[in-house]
Amino acid sequence: MASAAQFAQQIPKKSLFRIGEVSRLTETKQFVLRFWESEFPMLQPVKSPSGHRLYRREDIQTVLAIKRLLYVEGFTIAGARKHLENSDGAAPVLDFEAALQESRAITKEVKPKAQPCTHREQLLALQEELSAVLTLLEGE
Repeated sequence: MASAAQFAQQIPKKSLFRIGEVSRLTETKQFVLRFWESEFPMLQPVKSPSGHRLYRREDIQTVLAIKRLLYVEGFTIAGARKHLENSDGAAPVLDFEAALQESRAITKEVKPKAQPCTHREQLLALQEELSAVLTLLEGE
């Protein structure tokens, strides 16, 4: 993992970011960012005259806060929205670079690992349990 100084150099020193840049910085898919805009009223990037979304640093901090609430703290979308509304819409992220590093760590933890055999075994076990429950219910 890069040091904080190296990481800070990777963040462009500008005030507005396009959705693709925000997607790369926060390691969040663009369609997820657009969905979050519809679900979180405090996340409203400005639109350029050509219609492109332009995120401010505050918007990126809000994205990082939403990502942390959903993926780390286990909030539902409604719960995360309520939590952010109760904090006056202000994202509780203070250190931009540290929040981006945390976001990258979250992304690495959340990525699913392919284990088809394990999933198949779990489904077969579940099928057996459901069959047993059905047998018990039919016996009554």
